[in-house]
Amino acid sequence: MSQKIEITRIEKSKIDDVDFNNFSFGSVFTDHMFECDFVDGKWVNPRIKPYQPISIEPSASVLHYGQAIFEGMKAYKDKNDEVWLFRPDQNFERINKSAVRMAIPEFPEELFYEALTKLVNIDRDWVKHGDGRSLYIRPFVIGNDYAIQAVPSKNYKFMIICAPATLYYTKKLKVLVADKFSRAAPGGAGYAKAAGNYGAAFYPTSIAISKGFDQIVWTDSSTHQKIEEVGTMSVVFRINDKLITPLTSDTILDGVTRKSVIQVADDIGIKVEERDITVTEVISEFKSGNLKEIFGCGTAAVIAPINSFGYKDERFQLKELDDNFASKIKTAIINIQQNISDD
Repeated sequence: MSQKIEITRIEKSKIDDVDFNNFSFGSVFTDHMFECDFVDGKWVNPRIKPYQPISIEPSASVLHYGQAIFEGMKAYKDKNDEVWLFRPDQNFERINKSAVRMAIPEFPEELFYEALTKLVNIDRDWVKHGDGRSLYIRPFVIGNDYAIQAVPSKNYKFMIICAPATLYYTKKLKVLVADKFSRAAPGGAGYAKAAGNYGAAFYPTSIAISKGFDQIVWTDSSTHQKIEEVGTMSVVFRINDKLITPLTSDTILDGVTRKSVIQVADDIGIKVEERDITVTEVISEFKSGNLKEIFGCGTAAVIAPINSFGYKDERFQLKELDDNFASKIKTAIINIQQNISDD
C-alpha cells in the first residue's frame, strides 16, 4: 500500500550560492533529501525534508558491521526544461538485489518511484543544461539498530540525496592492472553495491595513484588473470572492430551503463562479446596491433577512455584514434539521456 510522503520544503534555497562552473563531483548537495525508516517489519514515515545532518548513536550497527548498500543514478534536463531519469527501473532492481545479499529488507517499488520523482521534481532547478551536466542521485540504506550484536539489524534507514554533477573525468585515464589485490571473490558480495566493496578498494587504488596511474584494473582473486572491472566502472576492450567486456558474475557488478553500452553498440552495428578476457590476451592483442581501445563505463563518467595501462613493470600506450567507438557510443547514450534522440 502506498504511503503519503510528508514534504517539508526549505525556507530559502542555497542554489544561488553554488558556482556551477567550479565544484568537484559529489561535494555539493541539493536543497532536499528523502528519508524513510524500517521499524517493526515495515517501511514507515516517508518524508522529504531539507538536506541536513542525521543523528545516529555510536552503537548504530552500520558503523560496526558495514550493513550498507547504495545506488548511483542520474537525471538530465532536455532543451524544453523537462527532466528525465535514465533507466531507474534498473537501479530499483539492483538496490533490492544488493539488499537481499546484505540481509537488508527490500524497498517497496511504488514508494521508491514516488520518492524519487517527487524529490527530483522539487529540486529540478539543480538539474542544469550542458555538456556533462546532470543531477547525480544517491539512494542508500544503512543498518540502524542501536546494538553491537553481530547479527543483521532489525531497523534500517533508507535515504536519497542528490548532487549536481559535471564531467567526472576530464582526461583519458592511465590504469594499473592488479596482480595482487582483488575487488571481490567468488561467493562474496562483489555483484552487490555494498559500501564495503568500495572502502576496501581505496588502498590498492592509492598504491596505483602513487605510481602515476589514475585507476586500477581489477582481476580475479584466484589467478589474477581474468579482468573484471576498472576502478568503480565496467571495462570494455576493442579488439579490431569488436568490443569485449567481461561477463557479469558474482564478482562483477551488473552495470546499468554497461548494459546501455552493449545495447547502443548493437543498435549502431558494433559487435559485442560478453566473455572472460585475460591480462595475457590483452597484452598479446596489444603487441599484435589488434587492441584499439579500452574504456570504462559507469553512471558518473558514462564513458571514460583509457589511453595506457601498466602491468607489473611494463607500460603499454594505445594509439590515438579519430574514428573511435567510445566517442560514438558515448554520444548515442548522452543523446538518449538528454532526450535529443529517441530511446
